[in-house]
Amino acid sequence: MDRNRGYDALISPPQAASVGVHQRNRKRSHDEFKNSLDISKLSEEQLLINDRNKYKSMRTRVLSSVWMIGGFILVLYMGHMYIWAMIVGIQILMAHELFTFARAAQREKQLPGFRLLNWHFFFTAMVYVYGRFLSKQFVNTISSDKLLSQLFSGFIQYHMLICYCMYIAGFVWFILTLKKGMYKYQFGQYAWTHMILFVVFAQSSFTVANIFEGIIWFLLPASLIVINDIAAYFFGFFFGRTPLIKLSPKKTWEGFIGASFTTVICAYLLAHYMGNSYWLTCPRKNLSTGWLHCDPGPLFKAKEYQLPQTLFFLCPWKKVSVMPIQKHALAFGIFASSIAPFGGFFASGFKRAFKIKDFGDSIPGHGGITDRMDCQMVMAVFSYIYYQSFIAPYHQTVEAFLDQILGTLGIDEQINLYERLGEILNKRGYAVQG
Repeated sequence: MDRNRGYDALISPPQAASVGVHQRNRKRSHDEFKNSLDISKLSEEQLLINDRNKYKSMRTRVLSSVWMIGGFILVLYMGHMYIWAMIVGIQILMAHELFTFARAAQREKQLPGFRLLNWHFFFTAMVYVYGRFLSKQFVNTISSDKLLSQLFSGFIQYHMLICYCMYIAGFVWFILTLKKGMYKYQFGQYAWTHMILFVVFAQSSFTVANIFEGIIWFLLPASLIVINDIAAYFFGFFFGRTPLIKLSPKKTWEGFIGASFTTVICAYLLAHYMGNSYWLTCPRKNLSTGWLHCDPGPLFKAKEYQLPQTLFFLCPWKKVSVMPIQKHALAFGIFASSIAPFGGFFASGFKRAFKIKDFGDSIPGHGGITDRMDCQMVMAVFSYIYYQSFIAPYHQTVEAFLDQILGTLGIDEQINLYERLGEILNKRGYAVQG
């Protein structure tokens, strides 16, 4: 007797029918899964080469990139304050996308005010970060007005205490809103909120500090990420055949390697052209929007180097003129092409974990703002740390120390410092008149 027929005889007809349907569904699911694996394997091998819709997708992506780059250039032309405003706008949109992604809509209705609490923490982080980074420029802006200087000197002096009180107020608010039966969800949202603030602020806000040291320290790293992304897309589009990482099936080794060479070369060339612009190299010492003119310093002054005689037959020039900034730009280019893409891989893994394609749909062909800023945030932190480690120590001047003193000491402490410096110089034999 057939094994299946003997089994069917022991159960009722409806049950037998159900078992038969179940077996057919299992067989069909198995066949579909096998076909999907074959298709997935085939797509990984061929990637985008035989995709009929790739040119349509490419057209949408290119058009979106054009208007984004055009708007970006306009903001750069308008100056430091507008770039800061653009970054704040990007951060708000990123936070909105991530807060929306983290929330479970059906439970939010049972927790009135919970969304407002998220934005309270966001605003607290904004006050802390920008108050810390821009205190020097803020003091220089209001120093000519004694009333404003007195009003805001307390805020500058007790900035950390004020931000801490704001955070504690949010912490107490959260504890008071805990609702029975929803503890796990609420604490999960609390953790999500802090992770979002870390992703959005602790990384991208470092860019603001770089902007006021010179737009070039923001523009050069950001441009290299864009160049690397575009180059990787086109190299992978036309030549990509070898998958790079499973988290991003469309990323290829051909795209990665081609983009790396392109990014490093562009970094060297862009540093030369940007280094000749006062608008991009001069620091902004206040919150004004006027034109800038300054001594760019040795970092942006070209030096001539003698080429080895062994290279004369390869190069028609005996000497080359190189700015020191171009050497630093190579480090930016290497990081932008080798490490920063892992920010994109992290975002890809995150989206796969939650089975979503994009964080949003605000940019046609690109997804949401967060989808475009994943690599930029990694690059922003590196740019800030690199500048503070290798460049800022060589820019310490009397004006820089004065700006630091005015930004951190109160009026009484500044007067005390002035008197003590006079006493020290008088003891050393230098006549100092009060």
